[in-house]
Amino acid sequence: MPMPSTVLRRHPLFFIALMILVALNLRPALSSMAPLLMRIQQDLGLSASAIGALTTLPVVCLGAFAPVALRLSRRLGAERALSLGLLLLTIALVLRANSYTPLLYLGTLLAGAAIGIAGTLLPGLVKRELPQGADVVTGVYTMALCLGGALGAGLTVPLADLLGDWRFGLGSWAVLALIALLAWRSSMPHPPRSTPDDVPTQGARPQLMRSLLAWQVTGYMGCQSSLAYIIFGWLPVLLQYRGLGESEAGWLLATSITCQLATALGAPWLARLGRDQRPTILALMTLTASGIVLLLAAPLAWRWLGAVLLGLGQGGSFSMALTLIVLRSNTHALASQLSSMAQGFGYLLAATGPLLVGILLEYSQNMTLLVAVLLTYVTLAATFALLAGRRRRLDIDDQGRLVTVRH
Repeated sequence: MPMPSTVLRRHPLFFIALMILVALNLRPALSSMAPLLMRIQQDLGLSASAIGALTTLPVVCLGAFAPVALRLSRRLGAERALSLGLLLLTIALVLRANSYTPLLYLGTLLAGAAIGIAGTLLPGLVKRELPQGADVVTGVYTMALCLGGALGAGLTVPLADLLGDWRFGLGSWAVLALIALLAWRSSMPHPPRSTPDDVPTQGARPQLMRSLLAWQVTGYMGCQSSLAYIIFGWLPVLLQYRGLGESEAGWLLATSITCQLATALGAPWLARLGRDQRPTILALMTLTASGIVLLLAAPLAWRWLGAVLLGLGQGGSFSMALTLIVLRSNTHALASQLSSMAQGFGYLLAATGPLLVGILLEYSQNMTLLVAVLLTYVTLAATFALLAGRRRRLDIDDQGRLVTVRH
């Protein structure tokens, strides 16, 4: 296995700082749209289904472009591929800040593609650069993702009001993406391509497709991500249907995402205390279910507690999904492949959630039905967690075959 670069061996915190800066950009593109959806709908005269597409398109692209990330990594090197993803994200966020509907949709699509590329590459880079503490560093990475999501949800409406237009509120996030691109490109070594050990052989992906453990990790990633993107895309709208104002709905989402920080960092530590990850994940899914019920079915007096519980549950759930990719892989090369599979197929599954909610809202605003849909995803995620959370690990044996071993 190749050693990390000399700079990073001396200064592991340097890589962590760059990772945090990049991760901060992988959620504002998703969370910043939701508080402005009704304003955009009224301004452009879009139907509920058309608005629903704005929440679904980027999630579809997260899944569709996850395999592309590994192809780019083989051709360009992981560092250069990540730079390309950040460049694409910067361009996409500028395009999305547009009242010309085709460019709005194109920018939204490209933003999802860029996040799909960058988000797939980072877990493998973490496993490579900091293999001994990869699970804990993954928690730090997830915490940065959550912070970026909270900033997007909480600051976009104030920015739009301050700058006088929802387009400027959305487009302002391109500045943060550009800063991350310049920092990563100038500070991180950019070898021309990955070495053979950096990326698994072409035959590893078909073998993963036949692994029950790989599909269990993928199923958990997909179901908990579907919940996350329903919340990112629709929670402010659902709360406005319940009678709350645009600003308060946005701040409830921001509060929920901010609360994710605690469990995003703490869940991997807590999971180390037990024999496996199942008790931790099931506790997190219980918090998620409680938050959904309090926010969408209980009296509005419970809304802030619901936002807190939902955030605590979802932050840890996503952190554990990424941690499972690392823990269920014996090498960073397999971690990259499992990341591609889990995020590729997982995010395609996740896209069904925002799409389904958009379709339901086209015909009804029945909160009981919507809560039932959300709790179904919670149940599915918990079921996959009971399987994926066991002490198992994917490895390559002496004959080059993918095997699942106990550890």
